Amino acid sequence: MIPRLSMPRSRRYRQRMDIEDPLGPLDPNFGAQFQRDYRRPPCQLYLVSPLDVGGAFPDRLKRALEAGPVAAFQFRVKGIDQHSAAALAEPLQRICADADVAFIVNDSIALAKRLGADGVHLGQEDGDPQEARSELGAAAQIGVTCHASRHLAMEAGEAGADYVAFGAFHPTLTKTTEHIADPVLLSWWSTVFEIPCVAIGGITPVNAPALVKAGADFLAVSHAVWGGDEAAAVQAFEAALAQ
Repeated sequence: MIPRLSMPRSRRYRQRMDIEDPLGPLDPNFGAQFQRDYRRPPCQLYLVSPLDVGGAFPDRLKRALEAGPVAAFQFRVKGIDQHSAAALAEPLQRICADADVAFIVNDSIALAKRLGADGVHLGQEDGDPQEARSELGAAAQIGVTCHASRHLAMEAGEAGADYVAFGAFHPTLTKTTEHIADPVLLSWWSTVFEIPCVAIGGITPVNAPALVKAGADFLAVSHAVWGGDEAAAVQAFEAALAQ
């Protein structure tokens, strides 16, 4: 059985929010005082694919998943039609199913539905969590990119997201960095809400422990794994998450 990526959905946030967060900036001392709640599950690894998943990539994915614990794999390709994307996705989806790893589709609710994927990850321009829930069903795992915004994250939670993703926390080679998030955001979120938070953006085994300590429930990584020896990288992340 594919594991759930999330914990039970949080208590709902009902107050209407301005895009200019009326809560004001977070106190930087909040992060210094934060203590991770160890009643939450330990932080887990969430792999995001490179854009090129053809050729030998299925073998690389299998090797990565055999190297250490991975909670989820996000299929992320750009600039190809749905039929071509599905053809690339299907062998990767089978590898994930065999490894008991959740298979998440980036951006496309339609492709996630076509594949019978475990869920979908939505950017701010990729659809609404309620639409995704209607199309994919109650068991689907729905994540939403929230950049560095508490407002967007609370909206996503209210709309039924199973997790929210914050970042980038560090410069990244995977995509253009437009939003910089402070780790205190993870601390605040995990203190107030039960919905898991995913940290993304330039994460490596070296900088990962600080994000775990700050409250991240998952670390989403791409180049740090696929830019070199994927098995060694997964093992390095396993050691970093155990610190």
